[in-house]
Amino acid sequence: MSVSLSEVKPRLSVYEKSDAQQTIESIYDQLNRRLTVSSLASCPVEFSAAFVNLCAAQSCGKCTPCRVGLRQLYNLLNDVLDGKAQLATLDLIQELAEDIFYSSDCAIGYESAAMALKALRGFRDDYEHHVLHRTCGMSEISPVPCRAGCPAEVDIPGYLALIAVGRYDDAIALVRKDNPLAIVCGLVCEHPCEMYCRRGKVDDPINIRGLKRFAADHMQGGMSFTNDCESCQALEATSRIAELTDDTLEPTSDNKIAQGTSSQDFLAPKQADFTGKRVAVIGGGPAGLTAAYYLSLMGHDPIIYEQRAQLGGMLRYGIPSYRLPRKELDREIDYLLGFGAKAKCNVSVGSDITLDELRASYDAIFIAIGAHADKKLNIDGEDAKGVYSAVQLLRAMGDDELPDYSGKRVVVVGGGNVAMDVARTALRLHASNVTIVYRRRVVDMTAQQEEIHAAVAEGCNLLDLRAPVRIESDASGQVKTLVVQPQIIGEVVGGRASQRAVAAGEERIDADIVMVAIGQDTDSAAFGDYGLPLRRNMLVSGADTAIDGFKGIFTGGECVTGPATVIRAVSAGKAAAVSIDRYLGFKHSIKLDIDIPDALFKARMYCARSNTEELDLRDLPSEFAQVELGLLPEEAVQEARRCLRCDHFGLGALRGGRYTQW
Repeated sequence: MSVSLSEVKPRLSVYEKSDAQQTIESIYDQLNRRLTVSSLASCPVEFSAAFVNLCAAQSCGKCTPCRVGLRQLYNLLNDVLDGKAQLATLDLIQELAEDIFYSSDCAIGYESAAMALKALRGFRDDYEHHVLHRTCGMSEISPVPCRAGCPAEVDIPGYLALIAVGRYDDAIALVRKDNPLAIVCGLVCEHPCEMYCRRGKVDDPINIRGLKRFAADHMQGGMSFTNDCESCQALEATSRIAELTDDTLEPTSDNKIAQGTSSQDFLAPKQADFTGKRVAVIGGGPAGLTAAYYLSLMGHDPIIYEQRAQLGGMLRYGIPSYRLPRKELDREIDYLLGFGAKAKCNVSVGSDITLDELRASYDAIFIAIGAHADKKLNIDGEDAKGVYSAVQLLRAMGDDELPDYSGKRVVVVGGGNVAMDVARTALRLHASNVTIVYRRRVVDMTAQQEEIHAAVAEGCNLLDLRAPVRIESDASGQVKTLVVQPQIIGEVVGGRASQRAVAAGEERIDADIVMVAIGQDTDSAAFGDYGLPLRRNMLVSGADTAIDGFKGIFTGGECVTGPATVIRAVSAGKAAAVSIDRYLGFKHSIKLDIDIPDALFKARMYCARSNTEELDLRDLPSEFAQVELGLLPEEAVQEARRCLRCDHFGLGALRGGRYTQW
C-alpha cells in the first residue's frame, strides 16, 4: 500500500513558536511588568494567595505535593481572606507548606512553599488580624504608589501635571513643600519612586527624576511652549491630556519668599511667626539643611554648625561636580538659607564647642553629622604610600583641591556609587588607566546600573570576582601592586550571593594609586564620649528622631542609618523638624495649596520612556563639566503626560490622593 509523503508525520521538524506560545509569552511579559512594579498598597495575605494559585497553575502534575498540595494551600489562604479560618488554621498552613517544601520534586513546588512560609513568618500579625477581625491589618499608607515609594512623600503626580502645562515654578514649589532639595534631587536622586510607578505596568516607568531636573532647569518665569513633535500631537489627538488654557498657566499662590539673598521669585509655604526658639543643627548636609529649612518655616531660629569649610556635607564632599555642579548646589543652599537659617562653618562639635555648651545655649539640638569617615580593607600593605580612601579624594575635590594623576595607574576597590564616582574622577584627573576591582559579580554591585555603565563607557576597566589579598610596595614604600584572589560565586546568605576563593592562584594588578571605596563610617566619638547611645558606631534614636534619655536632643540621617541616599536624608531632616517643633510646644504645619490641572483621560495609548543621556567624556568642554544632558522640552512634556494620575484615578480618588499640608 502506498502512502503519500504529505500523510507521513516527520520525525523531526523545524521549531517554530505557535500562535498560542507567542501569546502566552506576551502574557508572561506583561505579568513580569506587574510584578516588577512594586505595589505598596496590596494586602500581603491576598498577594501570597494569588502567588500560590499562580504556582499551582504552573504545576506539571507529576508529583502529588505540588499538584494537590498547592491547591489545598491556596484554599487555606482563601479561608483566611474569607474570614473562615481560625488561629489553628495558620499552624496548618505552616505544616502543609513545610510538607510541600520537603517533598516536591522540582522548584515549582518547593519554591512556592518557601514563599508561603516566608510570608507567614514575615507578617504573621496580618494573618492573625484577618482571622480575628476579618480585615487586613496593614497600616494605611499613601494611595498613590510613587508618593508612597518616595521617602519624603513628594506629591509626584501633582508636579508632573504642572510640568505638562509649563508651570515649572509651581512644580518646584510643590516639590519643595516636602523636599527642599529639588535641584539636587533632580540631578542625583536614586529615584526609588520609579520602582512603584504604575506606568511600568503599561510600558516603562516615568522618568521622574529627569522631569524634576527639567523643571528646576526651566523655572523662574513659568515659561510655556507649543509642542510640534509628532508624539505630543498624537497624544493630544486622542484627547488623553487636558488642553492648555490661559487659566492653567496662572500662579495660584502669592506666598513669596519673605527674605533671601537671591532675586528668584519662588512660590513657597507661608512662614510662621517668629517663635524665638533657637535650635542647633550639627551638620550641614542634606539632613541638616532640610531640618533647618523647615524649622525656619515653622518660625524657629536654626543655626547650622558645619565642620567643613562649606555647607553641603556629602552633596559637596561626596558627589563629584560633574554629577552635581557646585553652582547648582550653592543655588539650592542659598534658597534654603533665605528663610532665616544661619550657618557657622569650620566648627567642630567636641573640640571647638562642646555639646554641654550647645545644650545651655539652645532650646533643642539636631545631630546630622553624616558618614564621612572611611573604612579600611584590613589587608597587609594598606599603609603604603599611594593608598588613599575615596573619602579623602572626594573631600579634596569638594574644597577644589585637584590632585594630578597624569600617567598614573589607578585601581579602585569597591562596587558602590562612591567607587564609580572615584573611578570616573580619576579619569578626569588624567590617570592613564583606571581599574575597578570588586569581590562579587557586577550584578551584585550596589551602585546604580547607570553609574556602572557610565564608568565603563568612559574607559574604566571592571574586574569582578576579585578579592584584595595584600598591597605590595617598592623599596621606597610606594605602592606598586594590588594582589587579588579570584573568586567564585556561591551560596546566597542574607539575600545576597556570597563568594569564595577558587583554586587558581593569585593575580597581580599593577598600580601607582590604590583607592579604597568600600563604604563610609560615622565619626561619632565625641557624641559617644558624651554618653549618647551608639550601635556599631552609629547614633541610636527612635522613629521620631528623639534620643531616649536625652531631652531635647534629636538625630537622623546617615549617622543613624549608615551610608544612604540624599532623599532618605531629606526624610530624616523633615521628620526631625516636626519632632523638634512638637518638643518646643508647637504644632506648626507646612502648607502649600497649588491648583493642579485636571486629569482628563479619554483614551489609552502606549508611549516609550524618554531617558536622559550623558555626554562622552571626550566631548565635555572641561573635565568636570556636567555630564548629563537634560530632557528636551518636547521630551519633557511627552514624558510628563505619560503619568496615569494615580492621585485622581483608582484608590487615589477614593482616599484622596493629595495632601496640601503635613
